[in-house]
This record gives sequence, structure tokens and C-alpha cells, in this order.
Amino acid sequence: MTNSIMIAIILALIAGGVGYVVGSMLRKKSSEALVTNAEELAAKMIEDAKRQTEVMAMEAAIQAKDAVYQAKEELEKQFEQETRDKKRDLQALEKRLQQKEENLDKKTNLFDQRDTEFLKREQSLASREQVLSTKEQAQVQKEEQIDQLVTEQRARLEQISGMTSAEAKKVLMDAMEDEAKLDAAKIIKAMEEEARETADKKSKEILALAIQRYAGEYVAERSVSVVTLPSDEMKGRIIGREGRNIRALEAATGIDLIIDDTPEAVILSGFNPVRREVAKLSLQKLIADGRIHPGRIEEVVAKSQEEIDQAMKEAGDQAAFDLGVHGIHPEILKLIGRLKYRTSYSQNVYQHSLEVAFLCGIMAAELGINVKQAKRAGLLHDLGKAVDHEIEGSHAVIGADIAKKYGESPKIVHAIMAHHEDEKPASVLAVLVQAADALSGARPGARREMMETYVKRLDDLERIATSFDGVVNSFAIQAGREIRVMVSSDLVSDDRALLLAKDIAKKIENEMTYPGQIKVNVIRETRATEYAR
Repeated sequence: MTNSIMIAIILALIAGGVGYVVGSMLRKKSSEALVTNAEELAAKMIEDAKRQTEVMAMEAAIQAKDAVYQAKEELEKQFEQETRDKKRDLQALEKRLQQKEENLDKKTNLFDQRDTEFLKREQSLASREQVLSTKEQAQVQKEEQIDQLVTEQRARLEQISGMTSAEAKKVLMDAMEDEAKLDAAKIIKAMEEEARETADKKSKEILALAIQRYAGEYVAERSVSVVTLPSDEMKGRIIGREGRNIRALEAATGIDLIIDDTPEAVILSGFNPVRREVAKLSLQKLIADGRIHPGRIEEVVAKSQEEIDQAMKEAGDQAAFDLGVHGIHPEILKLIGRLKYRTSYSQNVYQHSLEVAFLCGIMAAELGINVKQAKRAGLLHDLGKAVDHEIEGSHAVIGADIAKKYGESPKIVHAIMAHHEDEKPASVLAVLVQAADALSGARPGARREMMETYVKRLDDLERIATSFDGVVNSFAIQAGREIRVMVSSDLVSDDRALLLAKDIAKKIENEMTYPGQIKVNVIRETRATEYAR
């Protein structure tokens, strides 16, 4: 409506402006008649404009009323819709509240029922408790009566037998233990006889075949510690002016040189076999060359060290090639070559490792297991001896750690660890390595022991055997590889003799360290004597 009024005012102003312009033009032409006509025309135009303005104002008012009416209708519809929605929500809420109220009523009724049941159970339990209490009292009285009767009966039995209950119990337990041991001995004896019938022949065949097929030569070797000189004059040149040459040689090699009254010989002393070999080779080169001074010594020692390193690498590669074992880490091959300068009881460990590997392969082929894996385990079983003078611990544990570090399989690592019982053998491969190691080291002449160690081992064997009850005497024979135990026939039965042999063997295993195996023979002799008169 406001827009229509404004339009009308604008038209009126336009008409007034037009009239003013026209009037001015007519006046300029100096014609009053024209002015009059123009004024009439302007008045007419103003009147027409007013009428149009009124019409437009009326139309605008009508449109405004229509818009207000439509807006009112829309608001009423919207209000009605919102009212219906709220009413529906309220009805749903009311329904939910009603359901909750019903559920609460049900739960309340259920709780009431449970309370009633609990009260009934409580009353029942109280009555039962009272009954049980009465029964317990009666039971306690009965137990007291029984204990009293048992005590009286025990006292009567002790009086009749002349022994206390503890003594009688001990006698009974000892009798049962002896009976159980005898039964066990009989079962063990029967089982061993049955097992021997089938296993003894086969095992002998396999071992004999392995020894026959591996005909490796063996020469007992020991660490070389003496270097022969062409003459005693060379000792002075080795010592040098004020001992500078011998000091330089000892510093470069880490080995002590002992130059004494031994004619035409120099003794090399050191715990590291590789360094001792480097010192030996260097000294031989210096003696052959004749030029002996500190500068030349350092040069020759460095060259000898390179030659020994190359020789160790070649020895490791050759061992792997001879056995047909591939994929071994280069550092492990170098350690295997280092075993060439290591001895155990005068047996060269490098040759021993090759021998064990071949024996493992032969026995594995007979048993139908992986031959190459068996050879690999046999070759690496004494790997730890290459560095056991540098690292503390058992050579089996050291070797297993090295093999594990350089990616060997868990089976190989376990076989290395278990070949001296540092870990219980848990596979056929580990047992094979054990057997081949014992077979290689136990051959007559394969190893050499010091006299003191040998005598001490014999004494220990006889001491362990005689520490058991019923043993009359014991004799260690065959260089300590067998012990014969004489027992009293009155104190030891045939069945108990079997258990005694096992007990002695077990104690020897736990208390002694020895190469190969020791046979325990228990001898029980009975004699019947009668005189003819």
C-alpha cells in the first residue's frame, strides 16, 4: 500500500512539472490563450493522474490485504501442523511412560516374590544349619571316640610288636620300596633283553659299516712349540743387540720365545695356537733369510699372518668342498680352518671334525635321514674350540652361539649344543653327532692324555664304584674305559645288581669328564663248597 502512494505522489509531481514546463513555453510565446489552454490541459492531466493514483492505491491496498490474508492462512496451517506434531510426540511419550510404569510394576512384583523366596530359603538354611550343627557335634564326639580307640589300639600294637608306629611305618615302607625296586629291575631286565635282541645287531651293523666306509688316516699331532736352528750361533742373532730382536718378535707375535741350553732349538710358548703358528712361520723365514732386525721382523710377521689367514680360509673352504656342504657363512669357514691349529688330547680338531662329519653322514644314510644336514652338524660340532681360549664357557655353548649368530638352522644349533650334554639331545641328529664324536675320540690311539689325568681318572672310577653299599672291590681296566665291580652275593641279588650297575654309571656321568664311554660290569659270584669225608 505504501508503494502505491509513493507512485501516485511521483506521478503528481511529474504532472506538475510538465504543466510548469508547458506553461512556461506558452508564456514565452506570449499567448494568453495558449496559457489558458495549457493550464486546463495540465489541470486535466493532474486530475487524470490523481484518479490513476487513487485506482493504483486501491489496487495496492487490495493486494496488501490479499498478502496479509495469505500469510495468515500459512501461519495458521503451520501452527496446526506443529500442534499435531507436538500432540503426536506427547502421545508417544505418554505411551512410553505408561510402558515403563508397567515394567516397574512387574519388577516390583518380582522383587517382592524374590524377597519372599529369600525369606523362605533363609528360614530353611537356618533350620538346616541347626541340624548340621547338631550332627557336627555328634560327629566330633564320634571322631574323638574313634581317635581314642585308634590311640589305644596303636598303643596295644606297639606293646605287642615292640616297635613304635614310626618304626613300623619305616619297616613297611622299606619293604615296599625293596619290592618295587625288585619288580622294576625284573621289568627293566626283560625290556632290555627284548630291546637288545632287535637293536644290538642293527646298531653294530651301522657302526661297523660307518667305521669300514670311513678309512681316514690319522697321525697323532701335538702343538708345534720347537723351531730347529741351523746352528747355535743363530740364537745370538735371534736375541739381537741387548735383546731388541727377541723383544720385537715377542711383541709382534704375542708369543714367548724361550732360548735355553737346548742345542740348535728355540721353544715357542703361548696359549693361542694361531699366534704360535705365525711365530713359528715367521721365525723360520727369518732364519732362512738371515736378515734379523726389528723392521724386518715386523714385515715378516705381517706377511706370515696374511699367509696363515689365507691358509685358514682355504682349509675351511676345502673342508666344505670335501663334504659337499654349501652355504656356510665365510666367518664360520674361517673358524673351521682355524681348527687346523687346535688340538684336543693331542688329536687335531680339524681332522677330528672332518672325521665326525663323515661318520655322521654314513650313519644318517643308514638310518634314512638327511645326510647333508648330518655332515653339516658333524663339521660344526667343535666350532667353539676355535675361540674357547678367548671366550669363557663350554666350547659346545660357544659354538652353538656362533652358529646361531651366522644363520645356521635351529636343528644344527641344537646338535652343537647337545653333543656334550650341555643340553639334552632332543633329535636324532643330535644323538648322531654325539655318537660320531665319541666314536672318533674313543678310537685307540686317537687321543693322548697326561699321565696324571689318566691315573686320576682311574682312581675316581674305583672310588665312585666302591662308594655303594654291597661293593666288595672294583677294578678300572682297559685304560679306564671299563670298570669291573665285585659285589657281595649275600647283600646284592641278581636283580639288584642290574640297578647297581645303572646307579654307578649315572654317578660316573654326573661326577666325571671323560672321552668316549665307560662300561660298568657288576659281577656277583656265588660258591657252594662241600667236603667229602
